[in-house]
Amino acid sequence: MTNQKTAAAYRELAASSIDRVSRKFASKFRVNIQWGHCSASAGAEKIAETLAAALPESAVLVISGCDGACYEAPVVTVGNCRHVRVTPDDISRIVRSLESCETASSSDSPPFFSPQTRIALDGCGTLDPDNLDDYISNGGYAGAAASLASTPEEVIEEVRASGLRGRGGAYFPTALKWESARKVRSTPRYLVVNCEEGEPGIFKDRHLMEGVPHRILEGAIISSYAAGVSEAIIYINAEADLSALRMEAAVRAAEDRGLIGENILGSGFDLQVEIRRGAGGYVCGEETTLLNTIEGYRREPRLRPPFPTEAGLWAKPTVINNAETLASLPFIQTNGASALREIGTESDPGTKIVSLSGIINRAGVAEVEMGTTLRAIIDQIGGGPTKGRAISMLGVGGPSSGILPVSMLDTPIKGGMLHEAGVMLGAGGVIVLDDQTSLLDVMRNLAAYNADESCGKCTPCREGTPRMVELVDKIAAGDGKPQDIEEMEYLATVVNSASLCGLGQAAGNPILSALHFFGDELASLTTAP
Repeated sequence: MTNQKTAAAYRELAASSIDRVSRKFASKFRVNIQWGHCSASAGAEKIAETLAAALPESAVLVISGCDGACYEAPVVTVGNCRHVRVTPDDISRIVRSLESCETASSSDSPPFFSPQTRIALDGCGTLDPDNLDDYISNGGYAGAAASLASTPEEVIEEVRASGLRGRGGAYFPTALKWESARKVRSTPRYLVVNCEEGEPGIFKDRHLMEGVPHRILEGAIISSYAAGVSEAIIYINAEADLSALRMEAAVRAAEDRGLIGENILGSGFDLQVEIRRGAGGYVCGEETTLLNTIEGYRREPRLRPPFPTEAGLWAKPTVINNAETLASLPFIQTNGASALREIGTESDPGTKIVSLSGIINRAGVAEVEMGTTLRAIIDQIGGGPTKGRAISMLGVGGPSSGILPVSMLDTPIKGGMLHEAGVMLGAGGVIVLDDQTSLLDVMRNLAAYNADESCGKCTPCREGTPRMVELVDKIAAGDGKPQDIEEMEYLATVVNSASLCGLGQAAGNPILSALHFFGDELASLTTAP
């Protein structure tokens, strides 16, 4: 009976949303301006203000997030017309072309988008993040409704069958995390949505929060229901102001419509959601450090075990899911586990959002199937290196990962390690570099970032990371000796092996990967003792 009641409640909700959207845009042009953290820096706010003043009554202005093609920002779309790198001087031309854009024939997908498979990012750049009806009328919350019409055990089994693993960097099986928390006979249970994303070169979660915040909330409902959670906390980076504003608005809208709170869709399931801002610092993305900051303690990691699923927030069972992980759940619950299994590889089904930057023609955020090669991402989506530049190396996965040479471009992406030298996919950052960038500069920047972000709690990380920076500086100054390289390798290995948390356990990877792939080059920069 509850199943039927939940399904009926969702049908009524969807019908009313579709009706409101239809009436809002009836016989009117839908003019969309993409306004995200990337396009804001390119003047999107001014474009939106100018458009709002210039549009006739026959048009409705919609402000969305960025669709990932950051290199084209600011972007304005009308019908099948896509106006890129828009300036205030372009507004009058765009207004004059409204009718012709509505009737224009559909063109092929731009090269940036055609190689992509969009699940988590679907609708990013077209949906209005502040309009719940817009999301629901495009199938939003159908996955949550399907979950609430099932048992928690059925939801867990469906996600287990899909093979979905966490997309925050650790790639732990999502269903296993839920099941572990649910088995602990202690309540209340908590969900923490990790949107800290403090590492340089990675900006996927901000695109999700700014473009499709309700998809993250829908995933949070699914995750909470499966794990028996009654309270969810969305933890957002202290500097991600636009992301926080849109998530806060989404939470309020969902509460007003009964999608958050008591007896969601008549299912009998209750869930409270609140927003918390991060304390600042890369280490806050480490899950136990994150929990400490929520509780008001210093940004330091905790000893494990116990793991958060056993004793996390306020010593209660806690599930910690990344925003991208949650944004993948509605697709599974709407289309079934087999639909995700058809995407990606057998061992890594599904997609991964990649943050692409560096010396390429098309920088931005892209969602690709697992198993896609780095070369395909850079050439087909990124448009290859900019004119006159040649790729010499890649920074992959952020400061907790390492450096790959150009000879490794055909490496397929997968969860976990891409190479045993310490290069992992992590959260999905890909920074393309050429020989105008010094290898030592890259090593130093990554090592210094880890040293600066170390919380200082454990000795290996506190003492080892700055010493690695000193050794790189010594070689760069021309004073390096072969034994300095040996010491760097030893320190990197010890720091990785003996540190307390994930930051320290990966802090040596930039050094280890550089020594593995560029060892001869580094050796040539040293002098005999």
